[in-house]
Amino acid sequence: MPSLDLGGRVALVGGGIGGLAAAAFLWREGIRATIYEQAPALTEVGAGLILAPNVIRLLRQLDGFPRLMERAVALDVGWEFRRWRDGQVLSAEDLSTRCEELYGERSYAVHRADVVDAIRCSVPDQFVRLGARCLGIEARENSVRVHLDDGTYEDAAILLGADGMHSVVRNAIAPQAQPRPSGLCAFRALVPSAEAPEFARRAAHTLWLGPGRHLVHYPISGGDVVNVVAFAPSDGRVQESWSATATSEEFLGAFQGWDRRLTDLIDAAGAPGRWAVLDRTPLEQWTRGRITLLGDAAHPMFPFFAQGAGQAIEDAATVALCLAADPRDPHRALHRYERLRIGRTTRMQQASRARATVNHLPDGPEQVSRDAELGNADALAASGWIYGHDVVRSMSAVGAP
Repeated sequence: MPSLDLGGRVALVGGGIGGLAAAAFLWREGIRATIYEQAPALTEVGAGLILAPNVIRLLRQLDGFPRLMERAVALDVGWEFRRWRDGQVLSAEDLSTRCEELYGERSYAVHRADVVDAIRCSVPDQFVRLGARCLGIEARENSVRVHLDDGTYEDAAILLGADGMHSVVRNAIAPQAQPRPSGLCAFRALVPSAEAPEFARRAAHTLWLGPGRHLVHYPISGGDVVNVVAFAPSDGRVQESWSATATSEEFLGAFQGWDRRLTDLIDAAGAPGRWAVLDRTPLEQWTRGRITLLGDAAHPMFPFFAQGAGQAIEDAATVALCLAADPRDPHRALHRYERLRIGRTTRMQQASRARATVNHLPDGPEQVSRDAELGNADALAASGWIYGHDVVRSMSAVGAP
């Protein structure tokens, strides 16, 4: 078993998907990790997400993977782009066979809560501390001190900040960069399959593109529910919060004049959640001494490539492997982790940001050119840099300690 200073203890601030995954992969490598989560329970909001082959091959290593597959929807069609006005299919990927042929795994649509539940199985209960809010951290000579809101503190050999977009841990590593308004807001809703139009119940990841906005839908929770996420211009007053809401009329109004099938789906969604989509410049440094970041704390990104959770899970597996390979030198192990990950996630952030422009072109010559390009491209093969990534093989790219 790897041995680190202070008995090998790693502190993880944040118990979302990234933090849980980091704890699970660390435990798999024999490294003891404790999660400090401010919420009173491990729950996930935000509903659905896509798990592509690069993520599935990692989750398959965890004990809870069979549990996840009981509720996951294996996608037959992926990135099915449709035109906003009439639903014309601009392009679609064959995920039923070709995805596995190219990348060794299928792609799945899942509920976030099912992912949390599956990963949680690999982390011992006694090492998940709920209701433990981190107020600040203190880098010491041979340890890191986590100050909690009950007045106590905990010391650890290493601290991983997995505390999301508003990370407390990030403040100790990088200068505070204020997020910029993107001009977009996101609506989200869950529609019971029994109330959803038939086309939305297919095992397909579908995106409707239109002027200034787009809408995504796919089934989750074993097909019982359709996840709907839509992006539209923001009025500047929308909060960056998973708990903020909108009215059904506001959601429908944002997509007035779109294909009737789509507005029927929106109508069935009821009152949606709504939050601001903010833009953040990629960090140039994630790591300082015994402290590092992962997931949204390190690289918050627009959701337009469906890779936010996936990149957090890749971070988790990579940092665990780096620490297991170099347990006696945490500084070196964490800097190796940063070098392995920062280029890839920065590229993903930039690609996701660019997609906001491409998806929302107004009708006209640029839109016609985009639609033709979508129809002619082999998008599944072009995604090899995303889906074909192998964390273990990537370790050789940044030499062994």
